[in-house]
Amino acid sequence: MKTIHIINGPNLNMLGSREPEIYGSTTFEDYLEKLRAVFPSCNIIYFQSNHEGEIIDYLQDSARASDGIVINAGALSHYSYAIADTIKAIAPPVIEVHISQIATREPHRHITVLTDVCAGMIMGLGLDGYRLAIAHLTSRK
Repeated sequence: MKTIHIINGPNLNMLGSREPEIYGSTTFEDYLEKLRAVFPSCNIIYFQSNHEGEIIDYLQDSARASDGIVINAGALSHYSYAIADTIKAIAPPVIEVHISQIATREPHRHITVLTDVCAGMIMGLGLDGYRLAIAHLTSRK
């Protein structure tokens, strides 16, 4: 059984109520149940924090027992070199996910500092980006 960690950053605990026209009206906890049903042979572990240091600690700790990581670092994606350095230093592949199409939003969202250190990036496909990221990670040898 593969173990996949999903890490969500700042304000993603507000999914379902935060700007539903951009992020949808489904809470992540509800979507997580669906993901676990789609991937029953996968151990999906979820973590969310609004704090950069906690995300870094979690990346470091979870890397030891992970076959892959899906991260949506939210706004931290655009400026956290500390998270980028952590991803670069750990062994499991990391897929960056963005619910919205960041390339068509405000200019400060167009670039992320995580993309270069991740195995791939999915954006603009809503919550389905998480499913696609897990499908990719579980198909890797």
